[in-house]
Amino acid sequence: MYIKLLIYLFLGYLRIKIEGYYIERFINFCTNKKILIWNLKREKGTRLYLNIGIKDFRKISKIAKLTSCKVQILKKRGIPFFLNKYKKRKIFAIFFIVIILMIYASSRYVWNIKINVKDNLKIDGIEKDLKEVGLIQGILKSKIDTNKIINEIRLKRSDISWMGIEFHGTNVIVNMVKAENKPPIIDNSEFCDIVAKKSGIITKITAQNGTLQVKPGDMVKKGDVLIAGFIDGKYTDRRYVHSLGEVIAKISYKKSIEIKLNEKFFKETGKKENKYEINIAKLKIKLYKNKSSFKKYKTNIEIKKFFLPISITKITNLETSEEEKNYSLQDAKDIGVEILSKKMEEEILESQNIFEKKVEVTENGNSVIITLIYDVLEEIGENKKIE
Repeated sequence: MYIKLLIYLFLGYLRIKIEGYYIERFINFCTNKKILIWNLKREKGTRLYLNIGIKDFRKISKIAKLTSCKVQILKKRGIPFFLNKYKKRKIFAIFFIVIILMIYASSRYVWNIKINVKDNLKIDGIEKDLKEVGLIQGILKSKIDTNKIINEIRLKRSDISWMGIEFHGTNVIVNMVKAENKPPIIDNSEFCDIVAKKSGIITKITAQNGTLQVKPGDMVKKGDVLIAGFIDGKYTDRRYVHSLGEVIAKISYKKSIEIKLNEKFFKETGKKENKYEINIAKLKIKLYKNKSSFKKYKTNIEIKKFFLPISITKITNLETSEEEKNYSLQDAKDIGVEILSKKMEEEILESQNIFEKKVEVTENGNSVIITLIYDVLEEIGENKKIE
């Protein structure tokens, strides 16, 4: 879509008015013929304003004739009309050629670098590291050695398990997978305790090696020693060992959400309008009228960068209507539990044993606070070297 709009800017396009009683048929014909039309605005049910490419005007005229509609050209836009207007002025022709040459030259460089990390995680300092290995804005694409960059980053950082680099025009996409943080592995020959990696209530504890420091029913905090890395003999001195054992505890996961019993909100009606703006350096070329045809709407803006200095801004207005919704206490509880359950399932692994689920409801004026508690049985022991 963006590419076609950019092409139409160079080839030229028309702003036309269609009048008739069969506007829907006209639009359906255009869709079936795969004719690109954009920036549509309907007026009084029998009048339609839209943009089309120059080459599509004859096709539009035939469709208008078939649907008993009248066609009127309102505006002519694009570089061909601009050059025709100033064809006697050589300076404009030279300026146009210079722009084309600049665009071609700039397309050989990297102007945008985007970093994607799986699951939207954050890798601190990665932008600086990429610059240090040579991946910077303004570099020639031919000078980028992707294998070298990947190898240098992987050697430098231990928090990246996979990395890939893709080229899209003048954009470079760096895809990464962050490595999981795992506790250091302690050799079996080294002395260590087993400590709690989470707070909870002990439900089961067994020691194959070492001395128990807690018992079932005890409340422990993160970092507490559960199985000490020593054994006191009855007739011998204390002997240090590499602790081995299993520690199961009940861990409570808690999430809350506030649900209003009476609320006003804006709902999308399904109608939308797209407006486009072409940016060449600081020059902005609007392909639409400023005013929206909707009274109430929300706006989404998407910028598609091609190569320096050209980009296209897509402005989507989504029509909305104000509605009011009332919930009973049970409705609010059901909604809150459903939302919280999905969030809770993202944190709790399938391998973990859910011991109990509890829901707490607290009234708060015109709203209620829903709290969902999952008590989960899980292994909480991890080795810690004895210094």
